[in-house]
Amino acid sequence: MHTAATVLLIIVSIAMILLVLLQSSKSTGLSGAISGGAEQLFGKQKARGVDAVLHRLTIVCAVLFFVLTILVTYLQV
Repeated sequence: MHTAATVLLIIVSIAMILLVLLQSSKSTGLSGAISGGAEQLFGKQKARGVDAVLHRLTIVCAVLFFVLTILVTYLQV
């Protein structure tokens, strides 16, 4: 159980890092490089929708990260 929780914690950590890097900031960021073409085709509203989804997924990953960290610590003792 400890090994499975640790592996899941590593996967969630990597996913959270990638989600944070994909989000746009005041400058365009990495998500601007990916959705830059879509912004020209579909308008600015689509890019905001993508950013909202990325924001929600980041929150879910953060909650999972904290829960898994507490679980791994509990299982270790």
